[in-house]
Amino acid sequence: MSPKNQRKFQYLGKLHAFRGEILSVSDDPLHAPDAVSHQADGLLVVEDGIVVARGDHADLAHCFAHVPVTPIHGLIVPGFIDAHVHYPQMDRIASHGEQLLDWLERHIFPAEKAFADRSHADALAQAFLAELLRHGTTSALVFATVHEGSVDALFEAALARNLRLASGKVLMDLGPEGLRDSLATARAETEALIARWHGRGRLSYAITPRFALTSSDEQLALAGELLATHGDVLLHTHLAENRHECAAVAARFPEAADYLDVYDRFGLVGERSVFAHGIHLSERMCARLAQSGAGIAVCPSSNLFLGSGFFHFGQADRHGVKLGLGTDIGAGTSFSMLYTQGQAYQAALAREERLDPFRALYLATTGSARLLHIADKVGALAVGQEADFVVLDQAATTLLARRCAGASLAERLFAMQILGDDRVVAQTWIMGECAWDKNSAKGANCG
Repeated sequence: MSPKNQRKFQYLGKLHAFRGEILSVSDDPLHAPDAVSHQADGLLVVEDGIVVARGDHADLAHCFAHVPVTPIHGLIVPGFIDAHVHYPQMDRIASHGEQLLDWLERHIFPAEKAFADRSHADALAQAFLAELLRHGTTSALVFATVHEGSVDALFEAALARNLRLASGKVLMDLGPEGLRDSLATARAETEALIARWHGRGRLSYAITPRFALTSSDEQLALAGELLATHGDVLLHTHLAENRHECAAVAARFPEAADYLDVYDRFGLVGERSVFAHGIHLSERMCARLAQSGAGIAVCPSSNLFLGSGFFHFGQADRHGVKLGLGTDIGAGTSFSMLYTQGQAYQAALAREERLDPFRALYLATTGSARLLHIADKVGALAVGQEADFVVLDQAATTLLARRCAGASLAERLFAMQILGDDRVVAQTWIMGECAWDKNSAKGANCG
């Protein structure tokens, strides 16, 4: 066996293999057309939750003849990685009638106030994580609320499920009554949460100012200070989502060159910065994002639902901006990263750009992993990565089965992106252990 397919040391842990069709995209096909890895009859060998070998079954079977093998009926892809989602907004999905700023005031801020109650946060965290797994999402960057307990609730639930999750307390000292912190509480609670959770299990922390309008200059400066002090955390916020929002930011910060420059002035633009949306970016902003190493979590279903616009993939690609995909629940209209890939295709086409189905899969896996700085851990089912994967059923619906019959790999993948939803996710596996099974009464215990 070649070194490419096997780690160069003795296997000491528990080995298990999975046999089936395997697909992953380890790099952006826009620049690396050979990044698509596909085995029609593949073998994925896992040791203590880590991939130790992957390749064609015919090439690997003799090396692992002693290893128990689970046959997989469906297409194995890496677990999906949601680069931007709000767990407290789950119960406000499909709220009618407003664009961003009015939608926040009418629907979201009242819902988030309830997270002062820890029992409410615990219940929503459990329901939210169950939805992620049911939709094949195994890693995510998640907004909580301004309440410290909302982060504790999410991290406790994620730790119990062994999910790879990043989150943080929202900073918003200019927020509405009941969702307003102070400089003192922002600092103390953020530091305490980092100490409790960052690096524990598969969890990591993100400094999380909601967006420029909800934090004072002093709090934005504090966020920059916290980011500089804790060099391995993320920065997670919103950027240039909606025209009314952009106009309000420009009015408040007239001295700034643009929306991104507001964050830059406070030390918030760097290689670990994740900005959601980026619908209304100037050429200067794209150039600065690329130069800094910061990236955009593209949220196409949310942008359509709130009437914000369509992300400009061509503009971002010209500058080499780092990209991932997010559902942005609850402005987003589905937890499904398959559906989100399909929405990204349609958003691109609205600007007369074509998003290849393999590139869409890349954005939902390795692309989002790079954005979240976890690409060494997950995203491509590569040797040495954690064995988080999803089994997709291309016959999950009668229509999908008809469309996929006799189709090429690219056609099948695209059909699942356009026609698929949670019904397509047959199983979700976390580090080689079953976490969701559509055919199980309890949604677990893969057969």
